[in-house]
Amino acid sequence: MEMISRSWWMFAWRGAVAVLFGVLALVWPGLTLLWLVALFAAFALLSGGAALIAGIKNRKSDEDWWLALLLGLVGLAAGVIAILHPDLTALVLVLWMGANAIVTGVLDIAMAIRLRKVIRGEWLLILTGIVAIAFGVLVFLFPAAGALALVWLISFYAILTGVLLLALAWLIRKRAQGSWHGEPAGGQA
Repeated sequence: MEMISRSWWMFAWRGAVAVLFGVLALVWPGLTLLWLVALFAAFALLSGGAALIAGIKNRKSDEDWWLALLLGLVGLAAGVIAILHPDLTALVLVLWMGANAIVTGVLDIAMAIRLRKVIRGEWLLILTGIVAIAFGVLVFLFPAAGALALVWLISFYAILTGVLLLALAWLIRKRAQGSWHGEPAGGQA
């Protein structure tokens, strides 16, 4: 799948934004709900935008381009809703974040399954999806968690997801450059 080789930066961008978001939430654990909404909106818009651009750029050359496009649309929708309705209650925001994490996780796993014959390291994307789904499920199980606990949970999720996405981007880029155990960049694993 050429799209992944050309768009490794999408995973790197998503990973860097996630780590930055997680670290900012850790540094300021007493964030007000409004700042948490703003940070979440920025995270969702930036990562969604990166995925959307990758999908659009590869729509003519790759039949699976729609997965990245859909991932981008989900992220953008989450960010726009957070911006347009900053007065949402904590419960609604938490549930929206959980739903976004579950959908993103399912889409990451679907993308990894479709790529399993093309790239090595697809397990990192599967693990990213599992972490996202687990986070979403925890959010739905414990929606009334305190604001500080929520910040710590979100921070952990964002940093872990970001590190996994950065590792995946590194592996894909290395593979695209043909330096994976001396194999050609276009060869099968």
